Amino acid sequence: MARLAIDPVTRVGGHLRIDADVAGGQVREAWSSGTMFRGIELVVRGRDPRDAWMFAERICGTCTGVHALASVRAVERALGVTVPTNARLVRNILAVTQAIRDHVVGFYLSQLPDWVDARAALTADPAATSRLARSLSNWPQASPEYFGGVRARLAATIEGGQAGPWANGYWGHPAYRLSPEQDLLLLAHGLEALDWQRRLMRIHVLMGGRDPHPQTYLVGGMSLVPDWGGPIGPGTHPPVPDRNAPSALSDAGLSITEDLLVGARTFVDQVFAPDVMELARAYPDWATLGAGVRRYLSFGQFPEDGADDPVQFLPAGRVAAPELAVVDTADEGAVGESTAHAWYEDPTGPETMRQPVEGETRPAFSGVLPITSFEGANHYSWIKAARYNGIAMEVGPLARMLVAYAQGHTDSTTALTTALTDLGMAPDGLTSTLGRIVARAVETQVLARRAGSWLAELRTNLATGDLSVADLTRWAPGSWPQPAEGWSLGEGPRGSVGHWVRIEDGVIRRYQVVDATTWNASPRDASGNPGPMEVALVGTPVSDPSQPLEILRTVHAFSPCTACAVHALGRRDGALGVHARDTEARR
Repeated sequence: MARLAIDPVTRVGGHLRIDADVAGGQVREAWSSGTMFRGIELVVRGRDPRDAWMFAERICGTCTGVHALASVRAVERALGVTVPTNARLVRNILAVTQAIRDHVVGFYLSQLPDWVDARAALTADPAATSRLARSLSNWPQASPEYFGGVRARLAATIEGGQAGPWANGYWGHPAYRLSPEQDLLLLAHGLEALDWQRRLMRIHVLMGGRDPHPQTYLVGGMSLVPDWGGPIGPGTHPPVPDRNAPSALSDAGLSITEDLLVGARTFVDQVFAPDVMELARAYPDWATLGAGVRRYLSFGQFPEDGADDPVQFLPAGRVAAPELAVVDTADEGAVGESTAHAWYEDPTGPETMRQPVEGETRPAFSGVLPITSFEGANHYSWIKAARYNGIAMEVGPLARMLVAYAQGHTDSTTALTTALTDLGMAPDGLTSTLGRIVARAVETQVLARRAGSWLAELRTNLATGDLSVADLTRWAPGSWPQPAEGWSLGEGPRGSVGHWVRIEDGVIRRYQVVDATTWNASPRDASGNPGPMEVALVGTPVSDPSQPLEILRTVHAFSPCTACAVHALGRRDGALGVHARDTEARR
């Protein structure tokens, strides 16, 4: 049996290492390690809770805005604040824009190189590629001349040593099976996605003030000023000032957002979703690999009303395969974390499964740098082991779509059924490496089709004369409960996100974050049970241990963001945060 180490795993957010025992041409056992120290919980301690979101969202630049929204929601629950309708809708629009962008760009930049041979694309026939493209959709950029230009561009970058995301690939690996024309088509669309995302994220610039890290979140709502000059019902509104650029909450600003959302939906329906389906048809065997724990959790996302327990567009719940029947709804009190195999100390003992509201972040690195092997190591990650009622759960787009499917959510069920019929796949086939990628594309279609409805609701609500964007009745610390505890459970693009806060004497005394990758890339817990990614890697074929392409397929299908799981904070002088690089295989 050979021990294989991939460190660092690239094309993920943050620093991730995978160790695997390989025998008989497949993975027998695997270990997932976040190799940088977790620190945001310590950074916000002692600070004003109204400022926490500005620190929390800097956990990660890829998951932009995800932790800001989770943080303000947690503090709002602690203080008893309900945000106005306009703020709820703006938050939904910002969150759905981020989710659409993340799914599309994550596929083309992170996952696609595992399935597409960039060098083979240089031998593609542009005319044949054009015919293939036109058979899949009506996307206008599909001429032979266009694909000929893309092929020349790729050749100049790859052969000129400026290959970017296509550098140092395992080109020629026997696990690649697309035709050169399929390779060229998908790579061309990956280049288009880069420009597409730049245009789409103008929504974050309009409504959030910037991208990444939107700046208009506010405990109590949003710090935007309605500038409504369109049709309006009873009530008063401020005069429209002269300005060179429209404000977000003006008729002109909302029209810009509408155009961008329409463009996003067109790209998703005519480029992204067809590309994923073309990939899935070429690799049907990967619908039987990488199943993992087969237990799925969603906290729900996109509130449709202002209730304390709102109806969510994407529902909360838990399901288990193969039945895919709803187990129950998600409960904040069932979430716990174990540090038994992570580099932390717990004053109550390593066997304790702590609820995040009582969680501790006490770094206690017990290894030797550089880390060359986890052989015999009891602790091997800066990621804690997140569990639900003590059980490992997978989170993410696949979990959300399966929960929605099991609950009969109309939009999700319709889109998922269409995709499964096209692929000739049973719902249980989604519980796989390929299924995670397909579910991500299906969810993107569902969200792109729903996003315009929230914008229409926002425009309609402003037109009634309701211009409220924030509830500041609890802004003054003197109005806060003493002490105050709150949490938020929601979803980011990569999966379930929870923030927990305890406020005493006007400042944060305790803060904990459990992110999607805390669930998916967790180490073993106190009972020795591995995390979802570790389980999913077992049984993965490895045709060439020196080029572990197949392992990367399953890892990237989870779309890990280790920075969110470990909240990167470290130094390179031998102290906490240095990660190992002296390993057997690099990617």
